[in-house]
Amino acid sequence: MRWHGEDDTARFAARLAALPGLANAFVTLHGDLGAGKTTLVRHLLRALGVQGRIKSPTYAVVEPHEAPGLAIWHFDFYRFSDPREWEDAGFRDIFASPGLKLAEWPEQAAGLLPPADLALHIEALDDTERRATLRAGTAHGHTLLQGLNA
Repeated sequence: MRWHGEDDTARFAARLAALPGLANAFVTLHGDLGAGKTTLVRHLLRALGVQGRIKSPTYAVVEPHEAPGLAIWHFDFYRFSDPREWEDAGFRDIFASPGLKLAEWPEQAAGLLPPADLALHIEALDDTERRATLRAGTAHGHTLLQGLNA
């Protein structure tokens, strides 16, 4: 996919938010700093009905959000470096519970995370244009991809 500006990012987020199976998905977001991972998450959370301020979990590692009938956890593993933090912070319990999990910089927690249902790779081509590639990593992810392509 090519996004020619933030409006395209918002439209994709709305399409993703409309998928019924997204409520219990694990989506990883990959890309360099400034590629648009957090921007996509903000648009997705808004499309899902999250109200109020949406802040990046860069320092907290995880920010919980609530949408009507949906628990959402937004992880940013950019500064994650201690595997003990995984247990101490209760991340295992979060991933075992129902809800949408979104993770930026998942490679920083490699070996601890379950397989992603969807992996979204975002590449900045210039100040406004992005190339996005979406890959399914599970049977649930394949179902989600089929829903996007329908």
